Amino acid sequence: MYKRQVPAQAQEIERQRREQQDRRQGEEQAGVEARRGVVGEAEVDRDLVGGLEADAIDLAGDAVRFGEKDLLGLRAVLADQFHALRGRDAVGREEDEDLAEGALVLPGLLDGGGAGGADALDLALRQCVVTIAFDGQKTPSVEAPLGDVFATAPGINPYRSLSSGVLDNGVMYSHWVMPYERSGTLRITNNGDAPVTVDGQVVTDPREWTPQSLYFHAKWRAQFDIPTHPRQDWTYVAVNGKGRFVGDMLHVTNPVKGWWGEGDEKIYVDGEKFPSHFGTGSEDYYGYAWCNNEPFVHAYHNQARCDGPGNYGHTCVSRFHILDNIPFSKDFKFDMEVWHWADVKVNMAATSYWYARPGAKDGFDAIDPAALRIATPPPLPEPKRVKGALEGEKLEILSVTGGNVTTQQSATWAWSGEQQLWWMDGAPGDVLTLAFDAPEDRRFSVEAVFTKAIDYGIMQLSVNGKQASGPMDFFNDGVIVTEETPLGIFSLKKGLNTLTVKITGANEKSNPKRYMFGLDYLLIVPVKETS
Repeated sequence: MYKRQVPAQAQEIERQRREQQDRRQGEEQAGVEARRGVVGEAEVDRDLVGGLEADAIDLAGDAVRFGEKDLLGLRAVLADQFHALRGRDAVGREEDEDLAEGALVLPGLLDGGGAGGADALDLALRQCVVTIAFDGQKTPSVEAPLGDVFATAPGINPYRSLSSGVLDNGVMYSHWVMPYERSGTLRITNNGDAPVTVDGQVVTDPREWTPQSLYFHAKWRAQFDIPTHPRQDWTYVAVNGKGRFVGDMLHVTNPVKGWWGEGDEKIYVDGEKFPSHFGTGSEDYYGYAWCNNEPFVHAYHNQARCDGPGNYGHTCVSRFHILDNIPFSKDFKFDMEVWHWADVKVNMAATSYWYARPGAKDGFDAIDPAALRIATPPPLPEPKRVKGALEGEKLEILSVTGGNVTTQQSATWAWSGEQQLWWMDGAPGDVLTLAFDAPEDRRFSVEAVFTKAIDYGIMQLSVNGKQASGPMDFFNDGVIVTEETPLGIFSLKKGLNTLTVKITGANEKSNPKRYMFGLDYLLIVPVKETS
């Protein structure tokens, strides 16, 4: 559960809201459950059909429709969690636009699927498209695949944010307030060949429509086989009109393990020639770093899925601008740089969320059913390994006096097996002792392949207590993998031998000084003895 601390002004507004709710409760209590629209199980062939008239859902109509007289009840569904959307009151600034006056919310449109298991469900969530239109709009405000509109793609990926989420049992919820003046139409269209069963719920709430009220929008676009070289900007959304941008979800299909997200977000507001929001990388924008492939969940940002190994396969990340929504008066554009470590082709599908005044225009075309597919990434080749190498990440760690020792995996650098032993955050004087085996008692030439980078240290290496050459400086301005580096000739014994690494300092150019050490592999070569 997320509990947001708000200043006194917001607390007072909330107190007043609750008093008003209590006054109305008696008037509304009898009608709350009756006017709570619940879409029962329905077979979805080409269109989910249904109509809301008075107090009931009728699945014989041509869409789920909401009229002004049907708006009643459950007014607190969003207010408790999304008071920030009502404006800048929660951060001490005056609000001039009401985002939550008279609204539809989707607290739970459940998962759907037929035979075929998880793959069939993933495809159903992509091929079933949600459209929502308000007040007779010819172009819907919402048009996105069923899964994507709930910020999960592909398939059911559990996460729990304030604006939307997916529960562990597959229930999807959307808490976005969707204001309208007179009426709204919700439609789910199945563009696939297999029938899909959908079970869900729609909640409406009476709210006043004012000259400051805004329509909710959610739109999706996808592109396949986007070249990563040369680098380019890829547009999530472009809007002409007045409104507020409130978030996005990105689904990336990556054919390799390497990192896809070095690109910066570039956000242009009200005719800017240069973006006023210029980020430092996709991973920073989505709330994490170092191309971490572990899923995470937070109130306003998530990585609900990352298949791996590395960053291979499908990744789903989201960012919701609730406290930091971006207002625009004339126009708005959000671009993300396509910047990959490798020269490959990726697939990208983005869902953008925003609010806008009536008459605002966006650059989205109607969804082409041919785009409603889930591309399967190619199988990964087996990592290349150096013959005879004693892999650093597989050596036994006998002892370490400080810092952390782990395995680092990356296909970006030429590590044998795409991994290295990685010692981080030790200090001068700390010692790491590793064990390696020799096949017999004799003299061997010992060689090693290391990693060098800006935050690596200076180390003294020893084999069985005998120092190798003098201290080795592993600093480099940029990450590189060394050639096979001779450490010397040593008398090894059959079985266990030791490699000792001692931190002696860091290059004066090293920044930050984290005294890192990276060992890709050892290579021991028998010395030919002369008589």
